[in-house]
Amino acid sequence: MQSRTHTCGELRIGNVGERVTLVGWLENLREVGSNLGFIVLRDFYGTTQIVVETEEMMKTVKAITKESTIQVEGVVRERSSKNDKLPTGEIEVVPDSVKVLGRCRYNELPFEINRSREADETQRLKYRYLDLRNPEVKNNIILRCNVVSALRKAMTEHGFLEITTPILTASSPEGARDYLVPARKHPGKFYALPQAPQQFKQLLMVSGIDRYFQIAPCFRDEDARGDRCPGEFYQLDMEMAFASQEDVFAVLEDVLPPIFAKYGKYDIASSAPFKRIPFLEAMETYGSDKPDLRIDLRVNDVTELLKDCGFEPFKDNMIKAVRVSDCKESRKVIDSLCEQVEVQAGNKAYWFKVDETGELAGGVAKFVKPVQEEITKALGLEKGDLIVLCAGKKTAAQKTSGVIVKTFGANIPGHIDRERYEFCWIVDFPMYEIGEESGELEFCHNPFSMPSGGIETLLKAERGEIDPLSITADQYDLVVNGVELSSGAVRNHDPEIMLKAFEMVRLGEEDVKSKFPAMYNAFCYGAPPHAGIAPGVDRMVMLLAGEDSIREVIPFPMNKNAQDIMMGAPSEVTPHQLEELHIAITKIEE
Repeated sequence: MQSRTHTCGELRIGNVGERVTLVGWLENLREVGSNLGFIVLRDFYGTTQIVVETEEMMKTVKAITKESTIQVEGVVRERSSKNDKLPTGEIEVVPDSVKVLGRCRYNELPFEINRSREADETQRLKYRYLDLRNPEVKNNIILRCNVVSALRKAMTEHGFLEITTPILTASSPEGARDYLVPARKHPGKFYALPQAPQQFKQLLMVSGIDRYFQIAPCFRDEDARGDRCPGEFYQLDMEMAFASQEDVFAVLEDVLPPIFAKYGKYDIASSAPFKRIPFLEAMETYGSDKPDLRIDLRVNDVTELLKDCGFEPFKDNMIKAVRVSDCKESRKVIDSLCEQVEVQAGNKAYWFKVDETGELAGGVAKFVKPVQEEITKALGLEKGDLIVLCAGKKTAAQKTSGVIVKTFGANIPGHIDRERYEFCWIVDFPMYEIGEESGELEFCHNPFSMPSGGIETLLKAERGEIDPLSITADQYDLVVNGVELSSGAVRNHDPEIMLKAFEMVRLGEEDVKSKFPAMYNAFCYGAPPHAGIAPGVDRMVMLLAGEDSIREVIPFPMNKNAQDIMMGAPSEVTPHQLEELHIAITKIEE
């Protein structure tokens, strides 16, 4: 153990009388008198109380600044006043030697270590090495290590090979901005950091690798969110040859629940098979393609019942209703929740209640009363029910109803079972959509997903026998507790089907070959059917730790502006470095 005989979380009552050497950080010194004081010594493993009982030793320790690293030699004895909240709370160490190993040269710290999570985030990120000394913060990183280890073990046991793929690669349209790296030996050309190992893992399938996985670093120049860190993130990337959608489902349904149940804040996780919800059904029933199945609220379409009720916002719009049973909240609380919905959805929410006499009251009740009998029957209304409504064009109404479900479900007692992890698969995504800017047919999600029905479906759309917007893809999302963990798909491995799929969005053979040369050419050499997925590791650990921000589970995260303020990145480089890379920086005139 190098300079120590035990760690600060190791000593117990059975060690009383032993001579020990401990090392760690001086967390605190509490002085009781000129010759009595108590030191809290902290290391990675825990804390131990050190008792100072002489004036000479008190003089020594008073000269040591907090958070200095020290070595303590002394004898273990039983504490007269035990602390049953600490594993080491039955003992203390009486030192005869205290040596400074690394002095903290600052009398004032940026924040109190054990309360660092209360500090300003900029300070926490600037002094992340101090923030990580906080046991709460450190434990999230330990959790991350344990989860990654468990994922590796489980994937290996399922016959997957861990294969690393290139970090320097070619730029390709993946849906986000690339991080570009100038190529010194090839002036004017750039590598790109991979947004995902998508093409490489598919090429591995063509190469004859049957099952691949990797804890893969991915790089995307995109804005931060609570569940997304800018710059880089990690995912459990996997691909299977000769596999269907159900094969992928079977692996993750076996791998993830035990890990969530073992390492999660809650010890209950969905068992296989996870619920499968078609995309269109999810939007209609939950108002979201990321439903939180812990919430028991559902969305109902009441357009036909209320479109002519005389309430102006309902006119010529789709109208959605969410029934919240047994609601005892006041008008003030309900209005506050409606305001939250408006902030999140950008669209208003309205409400009325069924009072104890069975009459409709509050909010927009007067507009609904003429059809009270019909809406009571349609929604199964009972006394004490709250009905929250929204209106708008289809997409806006669906989005708002989804926000209503999550907002009211999470805040009205009795409508969410928080103590569990509920998984589901969202399936049957649309292959195409009409682009908001172009007004023309575009890929809805992953252009390399296999269209359901294969080439025949595409040919029917080409002949006008079916609407291209009705084509679904063999694509799926994995969702847990309302958070999307991953998207995946059965891949379009047939060059003929691939070219036809791209033709639908006005891209020809040359476009496909130029944008994806390696993958297209490889598929021409006999590609196996294959499928895969890539759950986000950072997001997974965030859920397991019960954190709201993904930055809490990343060792050295960037801030919201994609800056590493601890290391000073991004930073300027020297003119010589730019010259070597054949790059000139020019200022744009404002």
